[in-house]
Amino acid sequence: MIWKVSLSPDVQHFLERQDHQIAARIRKGLEKLKTENPFHYLEHFEGQDFYKYRISDYRALIDIDFTNKILKVQVVDHRSLIYKRIKNTPSQPRFL
Repeated sequence: MIWKVSLSPDVQHFLERQDHQIAARIRKGLEKLKTENPFHYLEHFEGQDFYKYRISDYRALIDIDFTNKILKVQVVDHRSLIYKRIKNTPSQPRFL
């Protein structure tokens, strides 16, 4: 079964604010995850319960719904800014 990709409202808003070419590149990168094994592209984020995905100079932080096979894209931002948006907590990640 092929995995689905779901974008949070924050991610949709981020893409709307970006240059058309950058938004298209990010959307195309996220489309790659709609496979039977998206974990080929994903890397587990050390010490947290989510995964990161590299799209050129941008990073996406993704929650995984294993039961329904849905990749929930929570945050997308430039690689120099993305990790500053995360508040480290031992139990669950909080996205700022």
